[in-house]
Amino acid sequence: MRKVQIGDVISIHCVGRISSGEVFEDTYQGDPFVFEVGSPEIIPGLSEAVIGMVEGEEKEIIIPKNKAFGERDENLIRSIPREAIALDVDPTPGLVLNLVVDTPQGEMTFPAIVVDATPQEIVLDLNPPLAGEDLYFKIRLVKILNESEEKIIL
Repeated sequence: MRKVQIGDVISIHCVGRISSGEVFEDTYQGDPFVFEVGSPEIIPGLSEAVIGMVEGEEKEIIIPKNKAFGERDENLIRSIPREAIALDVDPTPGLVLNLVVDTPQGEMTFPAIVVDATPQEIVLDLNPPLAGEDLYFKIRLVKILNESEEKIIL
């Protein structure tokens, strides 16, 4: 039976938790997660975990924060003028905003969590929501996808 290698496009079902037990991802009730093993868009620990798996295999893994979203960076907590962002809702602490930023590679969207808001400014945490967390996954390899069967759209 063929084993997963770097560059394979695969589909998996997974349940992801943080150390508190809180579930942040569960694909078992829906479509499997499809990705290219080794892609820079995928956390390194997940790509490493699936290498060598065969279809139907299940495993439980711990991905340390340095192979997931890294440590939290306090330099990524920023204050911006309130008028710099057009919002349809009141920016209360805990609200997740999807910021769209123009980059040389094109528009990118990333989450920012409102930490505080005053009439003059909004304090945003630009760290990835799972930064600073070790991740606990139960994964099942559903399929190794062949080029002729399905293509991933990035």
